[in-house]
Amino acid sequence: MGCNTKTIDIQGHRGCRGLMPENSLPAFEKAIELGVTTLELDIVISKDLKVVVSHEPFINSEICVLDDTLQANTFNSRRYNMFQMTYEAIKAFDCGSKKNLRFLEQKKLKTHKPLLSDVFQLVTAKNSNVKFNIELKTEQEYAYGIYTPHPKAYVNIVLAEIIRCNMLHRVNLQSFDSAVLEEIKVQAPKMEVALLVDENETIKSRLEALSFTPEIISPYYKLLTPTKVKNYKALGFKVIPWTVNTKPDMLKMLDFKVDGIITDYPDRLLQLLLK
Repeated sequence: MGCNTKTIDIQGHRGCRGLMPENSLPAFEKAIELGVTTLELDIVISKDLKVVVSHEPFINSEICVLDDTLQANTFNSRRYNMFQMTYEAIKAFDCGSKKNLRFLEQKKLKTHKPLLSDVFQLVTAKNSNVKFNIELKTEQEYAYGIYTPHPKAYVNIVLAEIIRCNMLHRVNLQSFDSAVLEEIKVQAPKMEVALLVDENETIKSRLEALSFTPEIISPYYKLLTPTKVKNYKALGFKVIPWTVNTKPDMLKMLDFKVDGIITDYPDRLLQLLLK
């Protein structure tokens, strides 16, 4: 291969979603044990302004249950808006026992949505040197002030928590939301920022929409070609695609010479790199 674990950033997506319940402490612990270099995770804000690790700002009925009567998809996810819920209420949901048909290798176990500070504490307890790629979740449908704080307040809350936990030197922040990215650079000019690019967007147009130059470009992997990777790296960008799950696609990205790979299956990527 000519590659090894020192030449590429191995990012465990939501910990290691293919193997353990997503964005859970067991997933992050497993990812650390496997040997990832970065934990990729998503955060939202609760009613009591806690920084909660979750992909959606609401309780997703596809992966969470409150009790045995809700094992089927019987509740409306949007009813449980975490920005209108205390963390104590959020923590009551079991987000690991339900079978996830998209990830058949995923181990089922009872677990809850952790706080960002819980993840930091886990890493410290494991004496791990992993870094953190943290996505501030917003989407157009998750209106500011309803599902998430407004960008200025949102970024302020997140940065304050990272600083409080003394993890600023180990974190980069990412988002699909240009307004959030702009606010990060205002409040933390030295923060390494990743521009997320969705599959229906172009890297060029997303870059042009920003008033600053991000350090990392993180596109849907099928948007990349060898020439694009070479050109963006020549301009000084790190290129870290998401979410690359099959070995053929991983090999393709390695051949493109990307700087990192975000994957639900870091075990597969590590196997390739160690060959």
